[in-house]
Amino acid sequence: MSVKNGKTTGRNLVKKFFAQRETSVLIIILIAVAIVQIIQPKFLNVSNLKSIALSVSTDGLLSIGLCLALILGGIELSVGGVAAMTCVLTGYLCLAGVNVWAACLVSVLAGVAVGLFNGLMISKVGLPPFIVTLGMMNLSRGVAYILTKGSPLSLSGYLPDSFRFLATGEVLGIPMLFIIFVVIAVVAHIFLMKSNVCRNIFYVGSNEDAAKHSAINVDRVKIGVYVTVSVLATLSGILSLGRFNVATPELSVGAETTAISAAVIGGTSFTGGVGSISGTFLGIVLLKVVNSALVMLNVSVYWQDFVQGAILVLAVTMDYVTHKDKSNGGIICALLNKVRK
Repeated sequence: MSVKNGKTTGRNLVKKFFAQRETSVLIIILIAVAIVQIIQPKFLNVSNLKSIALSVSTDGLLSIGLCLALILGGIELSVGGVAAMTCVLTGYLCLAGVNVWAACLVSVLAGVAVGLFNGLMISKVGLPPFIVTLGMMNLSRGVAYILTKGSPLSLSGYLPDSFRFLATGEVLGIPMLFIIFVVIAVVAHIFLMKSNVCRNIFYVGSNEDAAKHSAINVDRVKIGVYVTVSVLATLSGILSLGRFNVATPELSVGAETTAISAAVIGGTSFTGGVGSISGTFLGIVLLKVVNSALVMLNVSVYWQDFVQGAILVLAVTMDYVTHKDKSNGGIICALLNKVRK
């Protein structure tokens, strides 16, 4: 009897493991890396891995923000514009003689103001998140263009080494920028899973009316999420300035699509109430591995947007299939269930 129970428990653990979306995405990443490595042996070179890590980091911060917005049942289309605006604002102030850390503080406050505006318009005025953030996407990028007059600002010689180290330095061979991203991702994951305050995001996203009847301050939750998303976008913009030493209004163009794709690939649902930071982390890694693979395989850069769009459509389809399935598990279990039927 105990042997049978042991076998049953083992099977349940295996089934639970493969039912996780994160497991499915991790398997896809490993398969993709193995295939590309066979075709192009230089893919796993240290230099290429560092390049992938750096690319993952800045867009990963935006993806974490989108994950939170989608769990809430909303959307955030202004993250790329906010990143560009705060990057340019920081650079602009540095060129004007302002201390770089003071300039960063001003940019963070600007990011908070943007998030506060979005949150208030959505929660208090009642406007759809899509409309509010779409407008802010154009508004924020417009500010970046106004400050730069359409031309990139070179910060060569204006940024101290202590600031640039955050984006270009390494610790034990690991890019400092990637370490910052991982730390933020881990902290966000812990708070989202363990904090009662952050768990309210799931409740609001699952059923806003029920959340209100449960004495949850829905407006406060929405405002908090949109402020957090904007601050993460601001951090991405500031770190990009340190990485490239240039403030450009073209920064993070189209990053919204990448961030949404990463979140949905990782299991975050468009319908709200479902998602994880760990899944989003793996989602952005998968996207950047694919982009790097296309470059290494000498595929035209014009195909990258096409591939990313195809991945987004596939991710949304996966979201529909897995959440329609009664088990609400990963894509592997969903497909197995379809086969059994």
